[in-house]
Parts: sequence; C-alpha cells; structure tokens
Amino acid sequence: MSQRSIRAWYLTHKWTSLVCTLFLLMLCVTGLPLIFHDEIDAATGHGVSATGQASSGNGPGLISLDAMLARALRDRPGEVPLFMAFDNDRPAMTVTTGPTPDAPGADMHLQLLDRSTGRPIRVEGGGITDFLLQLHTDMFLGLKGELFLGAMGLLFVAAIVSGVVLYAPFMRKLDFGTLRTGRSARVKWLDWHNLIGIVGLAWMTVVGVTGVVNSFVTPITKVWQANELADMTRAYAGRPPVPPSRYGSLDIAMATARRAIPGMNPQFIAFPGGNFSSGHHYAVYFQGNTPLTERLLTVALIDAETGKLTDARPMPWYFKALSLSRPLHFGDYGGLPLKLLWAALDLFAIVVLGSGLYLWLGRRRVGVAAHVREVASGAAVPAE
Repeated sequence: MSQRSIRAWYLTHKWTSLVCTLFLLMLCVTGLPLIFHDEIDAATGHGVSATGQASSGNGPGLISLDAMLARALRDRPGEVPLFMAFDNDRPAMTVTTGPTPDAPGADMHLQLLDRSTGRPIRVEGGGITDFLLQLHTDMFLGLKGELFLGAMGLLFVAAIVSGVVLYAPFMRKLDFGTLRTGRSARVKWLDWHNLIGIVGLAWMTVVGVTGVVNSFVTPITKVWQANELADMTRAYAGRPPVPPSRYGSLDIAMATARRAIPGMNPQFIAFPGGNFSSGHHYAVYFQGNTPLTERLLTVALIDAETGKLTDARPMPWYFKALSLSRPLHFGDYGGLPLKLLWAALDLFAIVVLGSGLYLWLGRRRVGVAAHVREVASGAAVPAE
C-alpha cells in the first residue's frame, strides 16, 4: 500500500473515530445493563411475575379480549385504544390508550393486566432500564436523536473498516497478538488497542450495523406505510377513518386473523388510525414459534367494522431486517450465556474506544506524516 493510500485511510480512521467516540462510549455504557434488562427488571420489581397460560390464547380460563378492552377503557375515560399486546408465556397483557387514534408516544398510557383475572398488574415506576433504553435509543430527542445516533453508528462502521485496512500493513512485521511491553506507554496502549479491536472486530461490526438499522425504525415504518400497507388497503382509499364508536368485536377479529394465519402466535393488535394500521383496520401481528421466527412478523388486516379479512402477508424484507437487528444488537435471544458473551465484548469495545481516545490525546503533537511512516514501515518506525 502506498503512503498516499495509508495517509487517506489514516485520516479517515482518525476523524471518524474522533467524531463518534464519546457517543459510542455512552452507547456502550448504557448498552451494558440493557443486555440484562430482563434480569434487572425482575430484581428491581419491574418484571412481570404472573404465571399460567399465555395471554394470546383463548382458553376457558382467560377473559375475552372485548371484556379486557372494556375494563382498560373504564379506567381511562375519554381515551381510545391504540394497541393490545400479548405475552405468549403468561396471562399478562398490555393495553395502550390515548386521547386520539393517532396520539404520539408522549400521550399514550399503558396498562398491564392479568387476563386470567382482569385485574391490573402493578409495576412500580418505569424502572432504570426504561431510562437507559431511551437514552440509548434517542437521547430523549425523539427522531432527531435516533437519526443522529444512526449517523454516529455509520461513522463507527467507517472507523472499523479503516482500522482493519491500516491493521494489515502495520502488523506485517509483528506476530499476531504482539504486545511490546518494553516500549513506551503509547506503544503498549496502541498494541492493546489493535489486539482487542481485531479480536472484537466481527462483534463490533454486527452491533454497529444493527444499531444503525435500529435507529431508522421511524423512516422504515413510514416506507412500509407508504408501500405495503397502502397496497393492502387500496380498496379503502378515500374512505373516512372508522370512529372508535364503530369498532367491532376484537374476539371476532382475532378469530378471523387466526384462520388466515394458522400455527403462529399473535404478538399485538394495532387499532385503526395508528402507524402500524390503517384508519379502517385492526392489524393483528403474528410471530413464529422458534427463537428465530418469533422475531419475524406476519400481519392480518381485519376490517374494524365488519370483522372480515382484508389481507394477510409477511412483513417486507427491510422490516424483517429491522426485526432481526434488535436481538442481534442486544444479544437477548440466546439466554444468559449469550448475554454474558455480549457483555464481555461490550467491555472490549469500551477498552478500544477509551484507548483510541487516549492515543489521540497523547499523540496530538506528532504529525500525520510520522504516523503514516509508522504504518508503512510495519511499526518499525515509531511515531513517538
């Protein structure tokens, strides 16, 4: 590789790293406890402890969906239903309401209910993981924060790629894993930075890319609405939205959806007027029965007035990519052993980011040309 190419890659690595490092450190620090969000919620009393049959079933021990919705609305007079979500391991379910069918997230109210008794399940506060998740997702800035962190993720991926390109010529005269402990502090930290970075390369790339995908959830949803959802509801174009007073039976809609999509578990129902439905339909979202397919959704649109099926189809490829990116990002799909591995690799990333910041602070008085020579010579000419 020529010195001109090395210089270009070095400057790319330097500036992409510098711009995103502080934000990536924040994401790594907040992401570490989020890997264990289920365990933390359970330990702090914010988890759901109800046991029994799944809330998405229709067995004799479960209260009907219509009755559960009526109980939820009774406690929120003047509001309309937005979502009803199910737990496929226990009879706990959630009902989300708001002042209007298109209410923003800030105006939504969520009730956690026991479908076997109809009683609310008390959960104290939002829990520390809710705070960390919002900080990790959008820094409390909404869509602007999501897109900004997505841009930082893209810079992180660019820093990884440029770092790998520089790693090859830099290490050509050194054995893999060499730590020059007899040299200066900068050289020792540089060797640790390179070693931990290359060991955690695959994981950091996966987490970086999936983090970028997760940050575009709002634009991805809008693309789905403008294309697939519009195509599924083309026959309803131009009709006024169905008012909540004319919503039909949820139990009939669910039975219709189950016949259209057999062998899958319902995950949630989106009511008319929201981002995940149309102005005329109950959108019933189903998930598969395996650790992989439970992340992939299939939607059935049921006419909210008549209870008849309008259309049913899997979510498009880009929505599947979004659905699969979250478990890959947080490592919460393979039990505690995978979570521990994700946590260890997250610590690796913190060391890489911290050491990179240390190296930059310690080498500001050294010119770019000296660093280029260091890489080009295979670490034979130190930039110190």
